[in-house]
Amino acid sequence: MWWNNKLFRTIGKINPMEAWRTFCEYFWITIALAVYAVAYTVFLLPYKIVCGGVTGLATIVYYASNIPVDYTYLIVNAMLLGFALWILGWKFLAKTIYAIAVLTAMLHIGVGLVTNADGSLITILGEDQKFMGLVLGCCLAGLSLSIVFLHKGSTGGTDIVAAVLNKLKNFSMGQGIVAIDFFIISSSLFIEQFGTMIDRVQVVVFGLISMFVETVVLDQIMNRRRSSVQFLIFSEKYQELANAIGTHTRHGVTILDGHGWYTGQERKVLCILARNVESAEIFRIIKSIDPNAFVSQSRVIGVYGEGFDVIRH
Repeated sequence: MWWNNKLFRTIGKINPMEAWRTFCEYFWITIALAVYAVAYTVFLLPYKIVCGGVTGLATIVYYASNIPVDYTYLIVNAMLLGFALWILGWKFLAKTIYAIAVLTAMLHIGVGLVTNADGSLITILGEDQKFMGLVLGCCLAGLSLSIVFLHKGSTGGTDIVAAVLNKLKNFSMGQGIVAIDFFIISSSLFIEQFGTMIDRVQVVVFGLISMFVETVVLDQIMNRRRSSVQFLIFSEKYQELANAIGTHTRHGVTILDGHGWYTGQERKVLCILARNVESAEIFRIIKSIDPNAFVSQSRVIGVYGEGFDVIRH
């Protein structure tokens, strides 16, 4: 049959390494979404902590009208996706659609697990541990979001709005997300179900703190994972070192011509750009081949190109 031939041709074109890489990305995104669901339903929602994004909006709607958070999360994201698909296209939003669907299901399950028979939410840390709930919840949320972003995913919500603004108006995504989150958190002042005006101000203050903590954790993990270093290696065994480092780390090695001022001799210098997390492996290789090598390691602000970050400016 013609469709069988087409199917076999399609399967034959699949790159196994690319398929495995895609599977790993979706696997880690799923794990990260599970962590985020725990952070939100266990530590943030029961303590009335309004964080940024669509989940923060879902918290406000939940306490104002008792509409389940997963309903609000799905409906708002569906509307944003419908608008963004027209501007950004399917390729950009494929993982976002997956993340929204999975997180909606996880939020539904999570809220069900922390809800008492009378409809109240379980405060697992105790009634007077709101700040501890904020710290734990935002640290876990920042961790989960960093995993999602490092695997080229997105949880939707304000990320979609910011991406649209960035494309249409050249508006910074960071500025867009902060502005939208601030608006969402500040709207808590108008929700009577949060209590007196003093209680509502407290909700806003805790919300702004949550945004700060989550951002700090997110930035620390993202920057540490993406930070790069430059090695300059002076060694007589430069050829062996270049072969070993290039083979084990799969990074390109540049051999520079050097001239010693004091000795007047010509020397070969290896120049290597690598991730910070690969430093220990590179030092291990150097020590095993030439323990007397002269090595300079320096941190670089940014590395762009194959194997590193993509030039976006």
